[in-house]
Amino acid sequence: MLIRIVKLSFAEENIPAFLENFELMKQRIRNAHGNRFLELYRDRDNPEIFFTYSFWETEEDLENYRKSELFYDVWSFTKKLFNAKPEAWSVDKLTSLP
Repeated sequence: MLIRIVKLSFAEENIPAFLENFELMKQRIRNAHGNRFLELYRDRDNPEIFFTYSFWETEEDLENYRKSELFYDVWSFTKKLFNAKPEAWSVDKLTSLP
């Protein structure tokens, strides 16, 4: 299982458009082949910063999503709203406590 964390930073005036689009697309992203989990977080100290947190069965599943028309649609809309370069990490879970 691969975990993908993406940091997104938006101009304040663009946040409503981002949230509206995420609401429209989140189920399609979650239903992408290999996606097992999707959450959106907002930074408590800086409300312009968001994080997506997703679980992928394999790195290939993530890469197939990143090459998909769905990703193109999501990313081409979202990237116009940024006020800073996005950052992304692919990580492996080492420990999980219930």
